[in-house]
Amino acid sequence: MSAQPDPAPLLIACALGIEHLALRAGDRSGAGGPVTVVRTGMGPKAADRSVTRVLADPHLADAAVLATGFCAGLAPGMHPGDLVVAEETRDPRGTVPCVGTELLVKELARTLPGRTVHTGPLTGSDHVVRGPERSDLLATGAIAVDMESAATLLSAVRTGPRPVAAVRVVVDAPEHELVRIGTVRGGISAFRVLRSVLPAFFEWHRSLLLPRR
Repeated sequence: MSAQPDPAPLLIACALGIEHLALRAGDRSGAGGPVTVVRTGMGPKAADRSVTRVLADPHLADAAVLATGFCAGLAPGMHPGDLVVAEETRDPRGTVPCVGTELLVKELARTLPGRTVHTGPLTGSDHVVRGPERSDLLATGAIAVDMESAATLLSAVRTGPRPVAAVRVVVDAPEHELVRIGTVRGGISAFRVLRSVLPAFFEWHRSLLLPRR
């Protein structure tokens, strides 16, 4: 009887120290294969450099990549702690379709009952979005914005074919705007949600059934 191939690894990318802390505090017991959590640093250029470098490791050559962390909601009625599952990520360099969106929505709803999960395009920015700029981005069809997801996924697929996804937690929204991105008071619920999402990520990864090449 032949040995089963090792499962493909999972790379989870976030930007900020507080996001990394939340993910490190999460339950990793349900992982279906090797999991690497990388802190890329803030902004699309940092995300691009970091993800490209990490995926150059032969052990991560066929890794599935999931971008996560906090985001700004664009639509009225969104609240801190809501979840955003991207159907695609966008930035001026291109659009990347996400894989397994429906499964992620299902697993997040099961893992975090009562939390609102939004789906739609997630757009990238090279700066923190404020005030009227939200309306401009919402008019493009995007439901949320962050600075790293689009760059992370674009870098991931450029290094080779792989499943990618992006799940973000709303930390501020039109009616709940933070004074600055480092403000934790308005993001306490977002931190707690991010700390709890790993089981859904692992189920998404497990469903991909990607044997190592």
